[in-house]
Amino acid sequence: MPTRRLRQRSMVFVLAGGRGSRLKELTDRRVKPAVPFGGKARIIDFALSNAMNSGIRKMAIATQYKAHSLIRHVQRGWNFLGAERNEYVDVLPASQRGGTESWYKGTADAVTQNIDIVDSYDVDYVIILAGDHIYKMDYEIMLRQHVENKADVTVGCLTVPRMEATAFGVMATDADGRITSFLEKPADPPGTPEDPDKALASMGIYVFDWKFLRELLRKDAEDPNSSNDFGNDLIPDIVKNGKAIAHRFDDSCVRSEGAPAYWKDVGTVDAFWQAHIDLTNFTPELDLWDNNWPIWTYNASVPPAKFIHDERDRRGIAISSMVSGGCIISGTEVRNSCLFTNVKTNSYAVLDHAVVLPDVVVHRSARLRQVVIDGRVVIPEGLVVGEDPTEDAKWFRVTERGTTLITQAMLDARAAAL
Repeated sequence: MPTRRLRQRSMVFVLAGGRGSRLKELTDRRVKPAVPFGGKARIIDFALSNAMNSGIRKMAIATQYKAHSLIRHVQRGWNFLGAERNEYVDVLPASQRGGTESWYKGTADAVTQNIDIVDSYDVDYVIILAGDHIYKMDYEIMLRQHVENKADVTVGCLTVPRMEATAFGVMATDADGRITSFLEKPADPPGTPEDPDKALASMGIYVFDWKFLRELLRKDAEDPNSSNDFGNDLIPDIVKNGKAIAHRFDDSCVRSEGAPAYWKDVGTVDAFWQAHIDLTNFTPELDLWDNNWPIWTYNASVPPAKFIHDERDRRGIAISSMVSGGCIISGTEVRNSCLFTNVKTNSYAVLDHAVVLPDVVVHRSARLRQVVIDGRVVIPEGLVVGEDPTEDAKWFRVTERGTTLITQAMLDARAAAL
């Protein structure tokens, strides 16, 4: 079947219902895929953009936990797809459909409860994606491998150092790429056929023939002992009783020439902070400036960033930093930082290795180092964070690596106590 037809006969189903509790207060009011990333986008934009750039224009997103922010973003940022061209993004909130009395019980159940909707897409192939990872991938290559191998499922896999794979589902494969066993977070992960010091870790990306998956989901739903999860139930069953093929991310990762394959789970405050600081490097591993594989998102109508004042100790500057539209850097020194849309800073302030989410105001003389500041926070005049971890920990969340998370609720509690 020609590649063009494969793309037309395929859809992506994005699982975006999990809270992402390791991000702590960043997911108190939004689901993890809706957390802002990279100055202007949201985490979910990477999965959706990969589908868009791969030529797949039928998308569904299953939501559950605090989904309003995510739904609003998809409505505003992805409304350019045209139903008249058979292109769309459908948001599927957990809604106790089909006679069930429960929310989505697991990743597989999220698809099971929407079988009728997937049927209406009239597709042959379904690509199951997690909506909470940062990467650039051509799904068409994985889809083609799935069809050529006549697989029951094709599983996207990262090649990682063997002992780093203990936190993942790990694939053991033969020399032809057929998965011979699937182990969930093994203490002693199996190596790859060509390198015993490397392992294949599941990315949570699966390609299925829809007819095959449809029957498997119905069978799984009738099993009272199943947790209704792809990783725990469906994939191990296919490995044992069917044909499961491993697809290596190295084969489909979209990257600059010579760059390593980039995939990040920004699931902790430290990982979230580090991923943004990495973007300020001279040549970041994740290329957000590649016009051939853009990250599509909602583009707010904001003016360009502005830098004002040029006096000693009161100079609006940004060095090795990303500064988004709508920002006004007024007499502030910004270094190795990422500022999202509409951040306003004031004179004599210092931002050093700071990740500042949208609509934050930083008042005069604040000094903030190695911080993540949640959206819509107002930093009071003279606040110092990042110089005394013991003092910071009284009011804010400080990680083991020394990153400080600041939210408005934390600042309000501090102000009430002082």
